[in-house]
Amino acid sequence: MNLVLAWLYPDSMSIYGDRGNVIALTRRAEWRGIALEVWRLPKGARLDQLPDLVMFGGGQDREQRLIERDFLELKGETLVRAVEEDVPVLAVCGGFQQLGHGYRDADGSSIQGLGILDASTVAPSDKARRCIGNIVVEAHLPDGDATSGGVLVGFENHGGRTRLGKCEPLGRVLKGFGNNGEDGQEGARYRYCFGTYMHGSLLPKNPWFTDYLLLQALRRKYGPEITLEPLDDALELRAQSAAIARAR
Repeated sequence: MNLVLAWLYPDSMSIYGDRGNVIALTRRAEWRGIALEVWRLPKGARLDQLPDLVMFGGGQDREQRLIERDFLELKGETLVRAVEEDVPVLAVCGGFQQLGHGYRDADGSSIQGLGILDASTVAPSDKARRCIGNIVVEAHLPDGDATSGGVLVGFENHGGRTRLGKCEPLGRVLKGFGNNGEDGQEGARYRYCFGTYMHGSLLPKNPWFTDYLLLQALRRKYGPEITLEPLDDALELRAQSAAIARAR
């Protein structure tokens, strides 16, 4: 079996260890004998074929402005099709905001999003506290899917406040800020497209969620009977437990 992962803006949208998500997916596939090819798609590269997985990391406001038109014009159409056809997508922080309706800065300027996720982000006044620190989330996945208790840990660092429309959150905040520090929601999901503020990076410390994304990609490509053989996750789970302890 083999999979193709489209990595959007690997050089400019990959802060706080987000590239570790690609490494985790690649290694956990390879350890099971599954080849995972990575398409690196920087600014100027068109996404014109449907991949099996999509990864979109975070970036500062400046980087988001620099890729705004490129994302909408060269990658957006195929990405919308991928989401509607249940390709797993993970978008972190700035990537999450760009999959929503966009981002409005405190000065009134805006960055247009793709609108896959019914989520809007606004930067508060300069005096507002940033949402920063370790975070623990109880994940809520499509159709009630979850393994290993459905707990996710990560690290958040964002100034924008995100509020959801009709889409569901990725999960409920147990410790930390989440989307806005007020409503207890973290991230967003539509079909198998997941937006989140969890850096750190997310997938190495949450092996069950990494496998969830891999399994969805494999079942979509090869059929619903596909399963994944278990791996020794002792090291990963120690990292997760340590992150939970720090958050609390």
